[in-house]
Amino acid sequence: MTSPMSSPSNVVPESGLEAQAAAVAIPVGRQLDWSVRRELWENRSIYLAPAAVAAFTLLGFLISVRHLPSRMREAIALDPMQQREIIERPLDFAALLIMGVALLVAIFYCLDALYGERRDRSILFWKSLPVSDLTTVLAKASIPILVLPLVAFGVTMIAQGIMLLVSRAVLAGSGVNTEAIWNHISFSHISVMLLYHLVAIHGFLYAPFYGWLLLVSAWARRLPILWAALPPVALGVFEKIAFNTSYFAGWLMGRLGGGSDGAAPAPGSMSMDALTRPLPGQFLANPDLWVGLVLTAGFLAIAVRLRRDRGPI
Repeated sequence: MTSPMSSPSNVVPESGLEAQAAAVAIPVGRQLDWSVRRELWENRSIYLAPAAVAAFTLLGFLISVRHLPSRMREAIALDPMQQREIIERPLDFAALLIMGVALLVAIFYCLDALYGERRDRSILFWKSLPVSDLTTVLAKASIPILVLPLVAFGVTMIAQGIMLLVSRAVLAGSGVNTEAIWNHISFSHISVMLLYHLVAIHGFLYAPFYGWLLLVSAWARRLPILWAALPPVALGVFEKIAFNTSYFAGWLMGRLGGGSDGAAPAPGSMSMDALTRPLPGQFLANPDLWVGLVLTAGFLAIAVRLRRDRGPI
C-alpha cells in the first residue's frame, strides 16, 4: 500500500487544478477592484501629492486672507460680480494647481506602471496570482483615466470648501457687507464644472496619451520617458520637413489644450467658467473623442500583449 507521502505526482496535479478552480471562481469585477486597490496601496502619490499641494495652497491662503477685507473695501465701488471674482480667484488658483499636479502624477505613474514591475522583478510575483494581464492593465489604466480625476476633485472640493468658509468668516468679522456677493457664488455650480472638466478632459480626452505611456512602459527596457517622447517629436519633425505642414503637432497641442474649442482658461484669466468648454453635447458629438478612445483601446491591447510576453529586465 502506497502512502500519500510517497506519491507526490498525485498531489501536484490536484493543487494545480485547485489553483485553476480558484482563479475561475474569482469574479472579474472583484479581480479588477482588488487590482485597483493594489495600485492605490503601492502608489500613494496618487492621493498624497494632490493632498500635499492642497495643504500648501491652504497655508498660503490662510496667510494672505488677512488682506481680503481691505481688498473688498477697495473694490466696494465695483459691481458684485467683480467682487465675486476677488473671492473666487484663490479658489480657481487652488483648483488649477491641484489639477496640474494630478496630471503630472498621472504621467509619471503611467511611465512606471508596467516598467517598474519588470525592473524590480515583482512581475514574477504578480503573475503568480490568479489575475489576468488584461485585468492588470485595465486596472492600471483606470488610475489616470478615472481614479486620479476623482481624487483631484475630492481634494479640490475640500480645499475650496475650507477657503470659502474662512473667507466668509473673515469678511463677516471685519464688518464688510458681502451678502450680495455670496448670492452670486454657487459652490454646487463650481463643483459640477470642476467634476465635468476633470472627468471629460483629464480623463477621457487625455486617455490616448495615458494608453501610449502604458504601452511604452510595457515595452521599454530603460528610460521609458525618452521612448515615450521621441516618436511624437520625430513624427512632427518629419511632417514639417517632408510636407511643410504641422497637422500632427496642431492636433497634439489642441488635444492637450482640452479640445479644439479650448477648455483651458484664456491667458491672464483663471475663471472656472472656461472649464465647461466644450459643452457636454459638443464634447460627446466630437468624432475626435471617439477616435482617441479607439486609439486608447489599441494601445492598451498592445500593452496587454507585451506584459504577457515580456519578463523582468
